[in-house]
Amino acid sequence: MKIIFYLFCLAVIFSACNKKQGSAIRDDSLSVIPEPLNITLNPGYYSIRNTSTVYWTGEDSESVARYLIARLEPAMGFSLSVQQGAGRGINLKILDTEDESLGIEGYRLIVTPRNIEVTANKANGIFYGIQTLLQKLPAEIKSSSIQKDVEWKIRSAEIVDIPRFKWRGLMLDVSRHFFTKEEVKEYIDQLAEYKMNIFHWHLTDDQGWRIEIKSLPKLTEIGAWRVRRVGQWWTRTPGQEGEPAEYGGFYTHEDIREIVGYAKERFVEIVPEIDVPGHALPAIVAYPEISCTQTVTEINVGNLFYGIDENTLCAGNDLTFEYLDRIFTEVAMLFPSEYIHIGGDEVYKGFWQKCPKCQARMKEEGLNDTYELQSYFIRRVEKMLETKNRRLIGWDEILEGGLAPNATVMSWRGMKGGIEAAKAGHNVIMTPNNHTYLDLYQGEPSVEPDTYSMCRLTDSYNFEPVPDGINEKLILGGQGNLWTESVPHFRHAEYMTWPRGWALAEVLWTPRELKDWVHFVKKTEGHFIRADFAGINYARSMYNAIITPFSDEDSNMLIKLDTEIKDLDLYYTFDNTDPDLYSDKYKDVLSVPKDATWLKVITYRDDDPAGKMITLSIEELQKRIIPGRN
Repeated sequence: MKIIFYLFCLAVIFSACNKKQGSAIRDDSLSVIPEPLNITLNPGYYSIRNTSTVYWTGEDSESVARYLIARLEPAMGFSLSVQQGAGRGINLKILDTEDESLGIEGYRLIVTPRNIEVTANKANGIFYGIQTLLQKLPAEIKSSSIQKDVEWKIRSAEIVDIPRFKWRGLMLDVSRHFFTKEEVKEYIDQLAEYKMNIFHWHLTDDQGWRIEIKSLPKLTEIGAWRVRRVGQWWTRTPGQEGEPAEYGGFYTHEDIREIVGYAKERFVEIVPEIDVPGHALPAIVAYPEISCTQTVTEINVGNLFYGIDENTLCAGNDLTFEYLDRIFTEVAMLFPSEYIHIGGDEVYKGFWQKCPKCQARMKEEGLNDTYELQSYFIRRVEKMLETKNRRLIGWDEILEGGLAPNATVMSWRGMKGGIEAAKAGHNVIMTPNNHTYLDLYQGEPSVEPDTYSMCRLTDSYNFEPVPDGINEKLILGGQGNLWTESVPHFRHAEYMTWPRGWALAEVLWTPRELKDWVHFVKKTEGHFIRADFAGINYARSMYNAIITPFSDEDSNMLIKLDTEIKDLDLYYTFDNTDPDLYSDKYKDVLSVPKDATWLKVITYRDDDPAGKMITLSIEELQKRIIPGRN
């Protein structure tokens, strides 16, 4: 049966690739992200009117029908009727006889001037067909208020679509900054609209413990709150004696059940992360008896502390594992996902080396070094999770000292850890930081909010999760990771996520043969408009100039200008004036005029400014030159 499915997929991909050569598949009226597997556009349109009916057939399809109506009503100003069965209108049908070509998450969408039909084997396939349907409607459909004088037309088409990977997700770190229950729901809504099905919830880290554990109440009574600080991360002043710890928050059991149920309605699986044995400072402050030194008394506020203040649980103390068992018992009770993420990253082992209990544990277990002690810790936690019918995921550091037998590896330090784990037969989720870290700069740093390192939209779109020579079956998929050290509120979380999250959605859903950067850019610009109607923040960094200084053989500085989008023009000045359409147009590598102090650059498309004005001192450009590179 798998062979038949594989041959079908090849045939569909070949057909779609051929269609890309014509105009049909690239019609602007079908700007769907992620790009569907196979599209045939046909003449005519279907119009949704206040007399239209949504019909549903099959288990769980009624809830999807009501989801669709709820999404349509605010902008349209009327509510469609819903009815079981079939008829002239919008038909959502779960197939009585399984269509093996569609798999678990695939769908078929047929739009004619008379009807819309979405068919699938499962309700999640219907849901993904609905997302495509919504994207085919005018951008105004994203508005939360009634849009008058809009004709709600959908281009006639036939679409057959299945995802490439089963793990398509985003991670949100709520430890560094707390996000409300409603904001978490909104984030889940946004990722679900692009057919992502995993929400990785990073619930604990050194700056806050965000999940209520009833059997260990101090974890949130103490660990969820810290002194309020702003300013650049790692340069902040530690909390001072007497300052109120009032910044933070946590999710109750009731909150979590509500969010899990909300995600389930959108076919999103929530994977919780409890980061251990490192990044556990709030747990240590709340319960110092599970640390090696019992000296840390303040939750970190973003001040430099690694290797100074203890943030690693004591691996030699059985009480540590007793407390962890309590924690994971409640986590497993709250989250139905088969996976629990245990972190395992950036474990500082200096305190273990000096801890009598850890040293005794190493001697007792025959462990040669603290890397093997880390492996002991992870293996013991894995057995703990298995008693709760859960599977362990950890960052690629869990490879150090020996990998737990059934662990799934999330590879973030590039692809190396994932490759090593896959070669050993383990499942892997690829999240290499240079492609998927959404907390990094999206473009020229001088005009972006402060962070570190670089991950442009092109970097995310060019991400290929399966390395050469690796069995694709072992690569479950990938995800974008939004660490929030420099993300203090939800509007900025949106800015950092989109449009790179759209790029990753296409990477993880669409066959690599159908990816097309130029077309994706056009689609992205259309989705900017949709985001505007929805009030969703996003970055326009792809329009900004890329400025690269380098040295020639005589150590003279030269400057190359470039753009991510190739239909932009670059204008520049060295004379301290602001460039515009009438300034010098970039054509080739620039040399710096004598005594120049500033370079200013702006991008234009046709006669209109596209990107931000970038102003860099010649001194700053000199600092950016990488030795030995020209």
